[in-house]
Amino acid sequence: MDTKIELTNLSKEELNTEITKIGEKSFRAKQLWQWIYYRGETDFNRMSNLSLNLRKTLSEKYKITRPKIITEQISIDKTHKWLLEFEDGERVEMVYIPEKDRGAVCISTQVGCAMGCRFCHTGSQKFTRNLTTSEIVGQFMVARDAYQEWPSPTDEVRYLSNIVVMGMGEPLNNLENVVKALNIITDSEGISISRRRITMSTSGIAPRIVEALQRTGVRLAVSLHAPNNTIRSRIMPINDKFKIEELLKACAEYQQGDHSRYITFEYLLLKGINDSIENAQELIHLMKKYKLRALFNLIPFNPWPGCSFETSERKTVEAFSQELEKAGFAAPIRVARGQDILAACGQLKSKMPKG
Repeated sequence: MDTKIELTNLSKEELNTEITKIGEKSFRAKQLWQWIYYRGETDFNRMSNLSLNLRKTLSEKYKITRPKIITEQISIDKTHKWLLEFEDGERVEMVYIPEKDRGAVCISTQVGCAMGCRFCHTGSQKFTRNLTTSEIVGQFMVARDAYQEWPSPTDEVRYLSNIVVMGMGEPLNNLENVVKALNIITDSEGISISRRRITMSTSGIAPRIVEALQRTGVRLAVSLHAPNNTIRSRIMPINDKFKIEELLKACAEYQQGDHSRYITFEYLLLKGINDSIENAQELIHLMKKYKLRALFNLIPFNPWPGCSFETSERKTVEAFSQELEKAGFAAPIRVARGQDILAACGQLKSKMPKG
């Protein structure tokens, strides 16, 4: 059994403690941090400004690993999907969605998901466990390896410019590890992704929203998907625990702390269920009632094998968008990316059915 300590599981402070514990000065921890997160190095022997003795000690006691790549797929639209495996054999999917001069990496926080949203492929895979800090950070580092973005580039030239914590799992149900991972990813002496370029999505764990955003400083996206409790409970079981009213109160409280922040409401349109003009008007009423500065990300449903929902017609989606925009809310229609490799929103799943 491997007893070596995984360094990418440690915060900056914890790394400093480890290094002083083995008799080294704390500036060595800073050098090591930069090798791991600024240069992307995994081999202690290549860390040329560390002494030979220190490199030997590090090799004996510690390790720097990446999730193992099981498969890679690249869509006709250049969306890139990885199936990644961890030391215990559990797997998650990660996606990179490129734009012309930038792009977003969609990372996972859990193996499977306990939320059970009826329209989501991941939700049909039962929850197995939370990801560790190193497994969350490691996903982004795999993407960095693939696109050769080491050393960490400046904001002007980086293609892996944004992170969306919207992959498999509910981030707020793995909050400690997610907070720690995001603090590593945003640290200015390493990977150095700006907090304003990170968006964390939740299915609606209302009591944790304010704490999560206070501790990370990243942007908030809420998977709303319905304008009332009746429809939302039908498609999202979490709504039986945290009703829309409680969720939107938490969103309003989050915005009170920073008046410049907008909340993105993810809204997946399902044919004949939540896509009528009346539904759009209900949404407008909710936003005004809770005085929310909101923008809507309208997502046409992405089919997956075994799901009974249907995609709304294009003219229905456009009419829905226009109704929201008439009321002063930005409501762009998301262009589905990576559908041909099941990499689009709601299509991620890392376990194949048995038999």
